[in-house]
Formats: sequence, structure tokens, C-alpha cells
Amino acid sequence: MSDLCYLSLTNMGQKNLFNLKFAAKELQRNSKKCDKEEKLEKAKVKKAIQKGNMEVARIHAENAIRQKNQSVNFLRMSARISALMDKFEHQFETLDVQTAQMEDTMSSTTTLTTPQNQVESLLHEMADEAGLDLNMELPQGQTGSVGTSVASAEQDELSQRLAKLRDQM
Repeated sequence: MSDLCYLSLTNMGQKNLFNLKFAAKELQRNSKKCDKEEKLEKAKVKKAIQKGNMEVARIHAENAIRQKNQSVNFLRMSARISALMDKFEHQFETLDVQTAQMEDTMSSTTTLTTPQNQVESLLHEMADEAGLDLNMELPQGQTGSVGTSVASAEQDELSQRLAKLRDQM
């Protein structure tokens, strides 16, 4: 995955996560608003009963029950969005690890598949242009192992990170 594509996904993910958090907060606010309305309706029920107006009291009681149910529904929806946010964040963490592992694998594969005869030829050509004796500057045996050891160390680190994420699931 290219860096540009990954950054685009990351930005899109951050925007979606922000929108989910905003929606969850809005649902919680609406729930609190319904709770307040429920209390107001209950107070109206009490006043209507004190005045002996049972028909009006019944209407306010229905409104109070409706507000309570609506408050609970808003809380349920907020909890669902919170669970969705957790799942979304978890998927992005997994994507981060997978992307890093894929990039490291691709770079180590590229390092390992570089034709060594072409590398040697280029080294000799550049040494000749610089007027150096290549055999004195580059000891034999170190030419191919540097890229491999760096790639395997990075691979080990990524494997450990992946294992930690799997343990958290």
C-alpha cells in the first residue's frame, strides 16, 4: 500500500471516528434533554392531579413515559455508536500493523531479490570513477548480509507487535 493511499485511509478514518464521537455525544445530550422533559411532565402531572383535572394529568403522564422511553432509546443508540467506535479503532490498529508488515516484507523482498552481480558491477564502476581500489574499501563477505539482517530485525519487531495486538483481542 502506498504512503499516499495509507494517509488517505488514515485521514478518512480520523474523520469518521470524529463523526462517530460527535454523534455519540449528541445522542447522550438528547437523552439528558429527554430526562429533563420527563421531570417537567411529571411536575405537570402532579399539578393537574392537585387541581382535580385527571384528563390533563393522564396526557402529561403519557408524555412523561414517552420522554423516558425516548431517553433510553437515545442511550442505547449512543452505546451502539460507542461499540462501533471501539471496533473501528481496533480495525485501524490492525490495518496499521498489517500495512507496516506488508511494507517491511516488500522492502526486504526487494533487498533480497536485487541481483548481486549487478550490485558488484555498480560498486566496481563507482569505485573506478572515484579512483579507489574496491577490494581495499569493501571487505569480502559483508556485501549481501547487511540488508538481510536489517530486514529480519524489522520483521521480528513487527511480528512481536502483531502478537501483542492479537493478545489484546
